Amino acid sequence: ARSPQHHTVSWLATPNVDKTAEQVGVEDAKGRFRVVNFADASAASSPDAAPAESVQNGDTVMSEGSLHSSTGGQQHYCYDTHTNTYYLRTFGHNTIDAVPNIDFYRQTAAPLGEKLIRPTLSELHDEVDKEPFEDGFANGDELTPAEEAAAKEAAESKGVVKFGWVKGVLVRCMLNIWGVMLFIRMTWIVGQAGVVCSCAIVAMATVVTSITGCSTSAIATNGFVRGGGAYYLISRSLGPEFGGSIGLIFAFANAVAVAMYVVGFAETVVELLEVAGATMFDQVNDIRIVGTITVIILLGISVAGMEWEAKAQIFLLVILICAIFNYFIGTFIFIESKEKYGFFSYDAGILLENLAPDFRGETFFSVFAIFFPAATGILAGANISGDLADPQMAIPKGTLLAILITGLVYMGVAISAGSCIVRDATGVVINSTMTDDFKCNGAACKYGYDFSSCKPVNGSQSSSCKYGLHNDFQVMSVVSGFGPLITAGIFSATLSSALASLVSAPKVFQALCKDNIYPGIAGFAKGYGKNNEPLRGYLLTFAIALAFILIAELNVIAPIISNFFLASYALINFSVFHASLANSPGWRPSFKYYNMWVSLAGAVLCCVVMFVINWWAALLTNVIVLSLYIYVSYKKPDVNWGSSTQALTYHQALTHSLQLCGVSDHVKTFRPQCLVMTGAPNSRPALLNLVHAFTKNVGLMVCGHVRIVKLNSDMLRYQRWLLNNKSKSFYSPVVAEDLRQGTQYLLQAVGLGRLRPNTLVLGFKNDWRSADMKDTETYINLIHDAFDFQYGAVILRLREGLDISHIQGQGIVQTLTLADVCFFLCACCGVRVTADKTSPTAPLNVDDQKLLEASRQFQKEQGKGTVDVWWLFDDGGLTLLIPYLLTNKKKWKDCKIRVFIGGKINRIDHDRRSMATLLSKFRIDFSDITVLGDISTKPKAESLTDFAQMIEPYRLHEDDMEQEVADQLKADEPWRITDNEIELYKAKSNRQIRLNELLKENSSSATLIVMSMPLARKGAVSSALYMAWLDTLSKDLPPILLVRGNHQSVLTFYS
Repeated sequence: ARSPQHHTVSWLATPNVDKTAEQVGVEDAKGRFRVVNFADASAASSPDAAPAESVQNGDTVMSEGSLHSSTGGQQHYCYDTHTNTYYLRTFGHNTIDAVPNIDFYRQTAAPLGEKLIRPTLSELHDEVDKEPFEDGFANGDELTPAEEAAAKEAAESKGVVKFGWVKGVLVRCMLNIWGVMLFIRMTWIVGQAGVVCSCAIVAMATVVTSITGCSTSAIATNGFVRGGGAYYLISRSLGPEFGGSIGLIFAFANAVAVAMYVVGFAETVVELLEVAGATMFDQVNDIRIVGTITVIILLGISVAGMEWEAKAQIFLLVILICAIFNYFIGTFIFIESKEKYGFFSYDAGILLENLAPDFRGETFFSVFAIFFPAATGILAGANISGDLADPQMAIPKGTLLAILITGLVYMGVAISAGSCIVRDATGVVINSTMTDDFKCNGAACKYGYDFSSCKPVNGSQSSSCKYGLHNDFQVMSVVSGFGPLITAGIFSATLSSALASLVSAPKVFQALCKDNIYPGIAGFAKGYGKNNEPLRGYLLTFAIALAFILIAELNVIAPIISNFFLASYALINFSVFHASLANSPGWRPSFKYYNMWVSLAGAVLCCVVMFVINWWAALLTNVIVLSLYIYVSYKKPDVNWGSSTQALTYHQALTHSLQLCGVSDHVKTFRPQCLVMTGAPNSRPALLNLVHAFTKNVGLMVCGHVRIVKLNSDMLRYQRWLLNNKSKSFYSPVVAEDLRQGTQYLLQAVGLGRLRPNTLVLGFKNDWRSADMKDTETYINLIHDAFDFQYGAVILRLREGLDISHIQGQGIVQTLTLADVCFFLCACCGVRVTADKTSPTAPLNVDDQKLLEASRQFQKEQGKGTVDVWWLFDDGGLTLLIPYLLTNKKKWKDCKIRVFIGGKINRIDHDRRSMATLLSKFRIDFSDITVLGDISTKPKAESLTDFAQMIEPYRLHEDDMEQEVADQLKADEPWRITDNEIELYKAKSNRQIRLNELLKENSSSATLIVMSMPLARKGAVSSALYMAWLDTLSKDLPPILLVRGNHQSVLTFYS
């Protein structure tokens, strides 16, 4: 009896209730059907479960390891929660067609659940005796090796510490935003800008951070978020180019920010030591010593684990909140001894006096530049996204609430300070009491104090007094109920910000290293412990921070760090705008409170603020980002994250393609758009390279491949091969019964709108005399079909041939493996390689070596040669346009165009001048024009003999047999050449022979010959005769292109 928890079922080709499970298992081992086990924790135990014997309809559930993938045969162990019993209850019959399940949409094994692989379309649709088609992962679900390794580590981690939105995001963001600026600069800002402008400054900063927060929330809720914070959000939205550049500078900015915050803490400690008379050396070295000790302690907390770091942050937040409340409580407590320092508790007169700005050596924007860095901590929570239990909920909730709370506190401090404290105070009671005969101006006058002596005089920007909003950075300590608590708040603000940056930098850098975008940093991707802690990243961050602490020159680097953060904010905002503009169906964040235009405005605001803070730092930031962007773009990392850049590229391509359809063709905009019958793209490299030379950045190029067998998954591999070889072309395979049918399909269906081929390019059939004449008949019919569909036709012939697939051991190329590509590339470069079992192990013979050398002749510089254009017939100008486009390319720029035309002996000069005039009107440079006046001359006798011997095996000789027999033979073998045909086209045959003689005389040293292709009337000229013409015309010559346009003008001399 089977356990109700484990059902063993199998796929059967046909219903057969007599077969036992053992027999089925044996048959499964022989064919594609295999015994599969799956577990169900609850549903399978239903009392109404169908008996196993009835589950034999050949359509039952499969699971573990039964699907192949593109990961090299990797087994996927799945646990299907929907058993056959479930399907029976749902649909009334058993089926392997799976119901919707979240596990089908996972990328890989993860802590959240195991990935299941749904049955492929082939397994549901194909005949039962066929092997399943190996689809692999679809639509970019496949992961990079780095992502697979990260997912594996995540899956293996047990007891991982994850944080909620309060401890993970809200606390960190508030601690980072409430920096030392709150305690030692906010009151000075009120003194300079006044209450109104101070609130405006806080509001402006809050607007920028709120827009960025909304943008961050939108990106974070548009799918599962892994570790990496800002880098992960930007890279997965805009792609590796922007993400890689921002990730590096963002991690560096956080590392240096550790030094800035620690130095701020050390300065405060050293000041206290000086007051207590406990200095060690001089001030600078004391700061270095205290800073070094501090950063070592912080490193120890970080290395101890995220849980300890979170506890430390909570402790620091409690101190910080107590310090803030201590300040606000102190504003309500009036103490007479504090009056001399300018504090009088809340007073309407003081508020009115402080409403307007009183800038002393500053401007509104310079004060804003000083304040804004205080608002740059909004990504502190997002930076540890990998350590959040639910990043999609935690990041929006925690970040936006932190921005709201901190913004209100900053405004509250600005208003309260402006209502309680005067701008200038002497700090001395005796000198500040006024007499009766002295006129006093100021809010402090009614309290009996005159601080007018503190006002700057004679254009001076500084006050002679040391107290008040303008002069005392520590005035909050004076106001507070308990002064030392403000000092503790400063300590808490600096240490918490330093600790958050010390954690953020390694986390972001680790995510960057895992993606392997930059060389030499992969070692920092390794994580340790249950939380995958980046210990190496911690040490690197510690080293960077310690270096800047020892330098102790942070005033120069501080603006750059602020600009690095702002560049990240700008790109996050731009990511949301870009994704919305691309209108990708995959862009559907669950956070709805965003707007693409508001995000764009936020990106612009961030860029403006960068220049407001420091223009040279903004320029330097942009240069660094641009340099890193160019580097990553050049490197082209092999990743596919479904970025909005891809979506927008598709959107623009679709839009522009539709726009093209609304514009009629014009001769001035004609481009050769070629359907090149390469077969497998790597099998005829010379054909591919030559056509690519004149279509690159000019026209469309499609590599057509007719498959007689079933289409498989090679399409993506061949397209990647083309891209990796920098061939700007598309690969388009088609399945057909024969070559002609497949080519007809391609001629009719390839392309989209105006992006459709207009020229068919073929390689010359060198083996036509030894091959089956049916193949030759098919080959000639391809040319006829091209003309029937109003295509131009181009044929390339090399003496050595074109097809190198047999050298690769592929025969007619069916698959393209990495070994094949490597073998081909090495062979082309002249490197000896050891081939695999399917490749030839013997050295190449002489002919194959020549073939390989010829196959790569168009990959190199052509040098100072000539391109000889034999423009004998006017086909619309394609015969002339192709060599012009070729000689415009870098590899062909040293080649000169020589033009050969037909003419009469007595009009050679006239014909030359006419052609020169025409070419000059076409604006086509040429080096020489040759008029051939002896084309009609009879060929040499040996040439005529050779032609006669060539066509002899294909003649019908109908005069030597009965009419009925001749007619039947012609019907069975339509390629046969009749005696009447030979006589009728004798002059044309002689012309091809004569032209070959002239070609040998005039163009035997040319780099390339481009010649008008002779036409044969369909149905009148047999395939064998036409093939003989083409062979005779082009044999024993340098590379030759036979060209015939569709007789529509492709050149014009009108503007």
